[in-house]
Amino acid sequence: MADKVRVLVVGLGNMGKSHASAYHRNPGFEIVGIMSRTIKSKPVPDELKGYPLFEDYDTALATTKPDAVSINSWPNSHAEYAIKAMNAGAHVFMEKPIATTVEDAEKVVATARAKNRKLVLGYILRVHPSWIKFIELGQTLGKPLVMRLNLNQQSGGPTYDWHKNLIDSLIPIVDCGVHYVDVMCQLTGAKPVRVHGIGAHLWADADKPNYGHLHVTFDDGSVGWYEAGWGPMMSEVAYFVKDVVGPKGAVSIVPNPKAHKDGVSDSSDIDQHTKTDAIQYHHAEVAPGDKSFVRKDEIFTMTDEPGHQDLCDREQEFFLRAINEDIDLSDSMDAAVNSLRIVLAAEQSINEKRVVELA
Repeated sequence: MADKVRVLVVGLGNMGKSHASAYHRNPGFEIVGIMSRTIKSKPVPDELKGYPLFEDYDTALATTKPDAVSINSWPNSHAEYAIKAMNAGAHVFMEKPIATTVEDAEKVVATARAKNRKLVLGYILRVHPSWIKFIELGQTLGKPLVMRLNLNQQSGGPTYDWHKNLIDSLIPIVDCGVHYVDVMCQLTGAKPVRVHGIGAHLWADADKPNYGHLHVTFDDGSVGWYEAGWGPMMSEVAYFVKDVVGPKGAVSIVPNPKAHKDGVSDSSDIDQHTKTDAIQYHHAEVAPGDKSFVRKDEIFTMTDEPGHQDLCDREQEFFLRAINEDIDLSDSMDAAVNSLRIVLAAEQSINEKRVVELA
């Protein structure tokens, strides 16, 4: 392989632009093409102008013969594009989720193993220092754990069509839920055994339920819930809840003070869901007499918080290392399939109006 990893970027939406920018600025990569089905009729960011543009994936793959393919397209194309890339000899970075069915997800992972190709999933929280610390502290709280997480986003202006189009592929608790059930699985280290989901269709312009709530029970007695809703009607009250409670106390992520962006509501600002202000660690131990708390809550201030682009840069730095250093990605690939299985079970629960037992 050449010194630089030659990468074909697929998709130039919110995530595609960020990842393309990371490749453009990383000396270890060379962009050999950018593919999107409508790319020639839409503006291309200034820093990405001059790269070959393609509107057909098969043509782009055959023409550029890349060492790696970065897949940032709609979720319903992920599995097909990834398998074609690996069969063509390319490593794959792919935005979550890995697929839209468990069967397809397992095929993607099986292909990566059979072809000895690196497969890195865009689980951005796995490279985020605050979330790494959150999980580390949460694992000290004892068992069982109660995990409470949500990601509600108000859709308006530039996020209106983006959210509506995403729902065509996956409902919110599936699309974003893979991140947060992955966090639950890391916190517990336990096997999920039961999933229950509820949902509601509040948005006439969306084809599927735009609000959902899932509940997961683990074999160590831990339980967790995740809530997600998109749409112009979503409330901005309590849109950011990220905490875990155990016998020894609780750990919570506290969001940044609100900083409005013109035309974008706080809940739909992507940085509001990745940046944190602090992590609060509450200790449950009380004194024998008056039962007052023995220790004050600890506040971990997260300095030099990475923004969304910084996190994308970190993901691509890891992708490069995985290729150049032949890092074993077995655990992360299996985790991606596992988190997808959980959120799809929640969607099944909504559709069938029953609790789903996981094998």
